Amino acid sequence: MDKAKLKPLVIKIGGAILETHGALQKLLTVMAQVKHRHMVLIHGGGCVVDDMLANAGFSTEKKHGLRVTPKEQMPIIAGVLAGQVNKSIVASANALNIPAVGLSLTDGDMVACRLSELDLGCVGEPYPHCSKLLDGLLNGGFLPIISSIGALKSGQLVNVNADDAAVSICQLLNAELLLLTDVNGVKGANGDYLSTLDANEADQLIEQGVIAGGMTAKVKAALHAANQLRRSIAVASWQQPEQIMHLLAGQAIGTRIEAN
Repeated sequence: MDKAKLKPLVIKIGGAILETHGALQKLLTVMAQVKHRHMVLIHGGGCVVDDMLANAGFSTEKKHGLRVTPKEQMPIIAGVLAGQVNKSIVASANALNIPAVGLSLTDGDMVACRLSELDLGCVGEPYPHCSKLLDGLLNGGFLPIISSIGALKSGQLVNVNADDAAVSICQLLNAELLLLTDVNGVKGANGDYLSTLDANEADQLIEQGVIAGGMTAKVKAALHAANQLRRSIAVASWQQPEQIMHLLAGQAIGTRIEAN
């Protein structure tokens, strides 16, 4: 089938995959096998940021699973995510003969940001703006690899939660979304992975503390995306990248986050 007739697939990865030997290469190898679908890779890199901040004498604070970004930390965070982490992923992709291009959210004015109202410092709330650059790259056969660094209208750089960044890119391209984490989905109250999860169930599990930390932000981002796009969002493990093929074949993987 013509790529243009299929919805692109946006895949989001976090920093843990970068610290697990061979994990990124396994994921990229699977992605290289997908010839019939446009794909975009969105990444965070929190654990790498934490290490660099600690080396510079800074501490890391989080609220509700989200990073607090003081202004004085922003140059380090931007340098790590849009620089070191982004370019290392691009280099790994190119080494596997995947023509990759490294970007941040502000390139091509594709995602705009407003300052978050959650009192997190230099943290942006992203929203889709212009798809022209991404459309051109995808149609040219490139894999865009996008860091979660954005900018306000004033030009000030801001840190963006990578799950929220992935949702914005997904909205921009009317794409499918796969959030890859280090566990194979979202666990319920009995400790088993849930095959599906809706907003009511999620609210209960968050209130009970079953869903906590970074998974809270991930689930909320997935619910937002599901409601905006009117389709379910998959949360699955990067430790089993072959699942991507199952997803593209229309099979259920991980936990499906359902729209209201």
